[in-house]
Amino acid sequence: MRILITGGTGLIGRHLCAALLAKGHEISVLSRRPAMVRGMCGARVQPLASLQEWTPDKSFDAVINLAGEPIVDARWTARRQQILLDSRVGLTRDLVACMAAATSKPEVFLSGSAIGWYGDTGDQWIDEAATAGHDFAARLCLQWEQQALKANALGIRTVLLRTGLVLDAAGGMLHKLLLPFKLGLGARLGDGQQWMSWIHIDDYVAALLFLLEQTQVQGALNMTAPVAVRNAEFTQTLARVVRRPAWLVAPAALLKIAMGDMAILLLGGQRVTPQALQSYGFVFSYPTLEPALRALLKKQ
Repeated sequence: MRILITGGTGLIGRHLCAALLAKGHEISVLSRRPAMVRGMCGARVQPLASLQEWTPDKSFDAVINLAGEPIVDARWTARRQQILLDSRVGLTRDLVACMAAATSKPEVFLSGSAIGWYGDTGDQWIDEAATAGHDFAARLCLQWEQQALKANALGIRTVLLRTGLVLDAAGGMLHKLLLPFKLGLGARLGDGQQWMSWIHIDDYVAALLFLLEQTQVQGALNMTAPVAVRNAEFTQTLARVVRRPAWLVAPAALLKIAMGDMAILLLGGQRVTPQALQSYGFVFSYPTLEPALRALLKKQ
């Protein structure tokens, strides 16, 4: 397949490019840093500096949209919120416009979203039938998905990737946590009762490959492992895996002062089940947390 990936130089994108290249696919990666694409994604990857390079006569069999500015790297000021919207909603709108203009349209569009779509849902089990939340992250995901779904009108099979916390020791949140946890400075967040829905990076990439091939799959899918954990359990499990204590607590009040509205990402949560993905026959290699963490740390 000829596949266009946005966000290909990110955490998920780099793993995905390696997996797709190993299967013999032709990969193009849209990046603001095209000179770095081959070094980060593979020597056989074709970099695109702009969507203007996707002319109507150029065809892709699949588009995988993983791009987006990190949502937790800065407080949600009005300016930051606009940056987050542009990097997700705006880019997705532009991708669909390119698909509409293409002489030969893609067969499938896998488009990023997040389980933040549901808002903070407490202890309730959440599957894909649940309604959207109302905080900024939920509204962002809702607009993001609305743009992606416009590809359906073009006859393109569209899958929305409602992604949880992707675990990889080489990047993302887990990578940031490892040093403090190894120093015995691991900390529970607030009361630790908020749910964390996570997925091992290898399962995430395997699911993407599965979704490319399963032509009957469309609509929203929760991209999380089957067994969510509370923050307190995540904290103690990671501490056990690195063989250090984790007695500290990051008080909720301090997190709210430091992070403002963005603190909901740490103090709220979703107890998500990947019902749709499993109903299509996908099998997780790492359905539970401790084996997933041990496998990831063994790779280091």
